[in-house]
Amino acid sequence: MNQTFDVRRLVSRDNNIVQLLVITALIFALMSFLEPNKFLRYYNFESISFVFPELGILAIAMMLAMLTGGIDLSVIGIANLSGILAGVYFSRYMPAEAGASGASEVLRVGTGVLLALLVGLSAGLLNGLLIAKARITPILATLGTGQIFTGFCVVLTGGPAITGFPAYWGLIGNGKIFGIAAPLVLFLLVAATIALVLTRTPFGLNLMLIGTNPRAAVFAGLKRDRMILYSYMTTGVLASIAGIMLSGRTNAAKSDYGTSYLLQAVLIAVLGGTNPAGGRGTVAGVSIAVIALMLLASGFQMMRFSNHLIDFIWGGFLLLVIAMNAYRNRAR
Repeated sequence: MNQTFDVRRLVSRDNNIVQLLVITALIFALMSFLEPNKFLRYYNFESISFVFPELGILAIAMMLAMLTGGIDLSVIGIANLSGILAGVYFSRYMPAEAGASGASEVLRVGTGVLLALLVGLSAGLLNGLLIAKARITPILATLGTGQIFTGFCVVLTGGPAITGFPAYWGLIGNGKIFGIAAPLVLFLLVAATIALVLTRTPFGLNLMLIGTNPRAAVFAGLKRDRMILYSYMTTGVLASIAGIMLSGRTNAAKSDYGTSYLLQAVLIAVLGGTNPAGGRGTVAGVSIAVIALMLLASGFQMMRFSNHLIDFIWGGFLLLVIAMNAYRNRAR
């Protein structure tokens, strides 16, 4: 009796997770039925395991910004700037040396990773200062900084992609760890870390409280500005990790890489149960949502849908999900 009650309570509490699992299963069944010879191949799922982690990390970054009632439209600019600055570092300031040992190459790549993460941290700090201190609305602040980051990318590269990343850098986006795609392993580590931070630390609890009721959070003594600053700094670091993975997978970095990821990251965050008004969101929901959408995107590509049509579908899907969430919130 008690066990039945607990299951019902669990389903009720994580109703969105159950819905996402059902949606994912339906998408998998539909694509398996429509394109069984292509969709069910091992190569397809292996390809997805290399591609979806960078989008998943961007969606988690977007979720963090939304938890405070904001949004970060600069994540793509941060990701590309991180990859490009790392590329500039490798090609102009720390080129490969003939006969260099493996240890020196690891050190060179490690320095590049730190540089890229520092870029993300600095970009997130700028966003946080504009939002928390200058009181600029998040959508306008991050729209402006996103343009600045993208423009800086064009200045650095002159337009074309920057190439010539070290081989070890490529392993971050294309390598395998014990037979598992390295990007997938990195995504699981990032997702588990953010989930623990949100559910087991005062930082996560405070973010939820600020997003739920900012005025009450201030009266409760929470440092709202500081929390927003930390939130966007974390978002910037996550965006830079996605930039490292993207440049590692393609062995290149360019100012307009991943432009379609912005809409998809917002869609995944909202579909994963994140409240755009703040206060609610889970890493588990975002993780399931990104898998569902990647399965759908893979099926669309096999059916030879154009990229423009897929973007149109994502946009319509986003509006539908927002409308459904708004209807459910009014019904509560």
